[in-house]
Amino acid sequence: MSEFEAEDVVENGADDAAQTEGKIPSKMNREVIENIPVTLAIEVGRASLKIRDLMRLTQGSVVELDRLAGEPLDIVVNDTVVAQGEVVLVNDRYGVRLTQVISAADRIKNL
Repeated sequence: MSEFEAEDVVENGADDAAQTEGKIPSKMNREVIENIPVTLAIEVGRASLKIRDLMRLTQGSVVELDRLAGEPLDIVVNDTVVAQGEVVLVNDRYGVRLTQVISAADRIKNL
């Protein structure tokens, strides 16, 4: 096989692979992404304690958080705030009504 023919095979093989990748439906890619598990948490607030204070906590102790009553809760996915909301009751269970969703661009800035 000549040098020209070998290059032609390599180039055509690469083109075939690119065309095949282009033919994969975007629905398949979306389905793969949609099945990735994530952890969602609702953050009411935070507190910083010294270990001695932590060790003194007993049943009935109160830990003051850094948020005021009525402030929105943070909805956190994999340690990234994605939205804010408020607590609601749904059939005797707690839920969160989203009041603000953080834009994708802002979430990326915070990574």
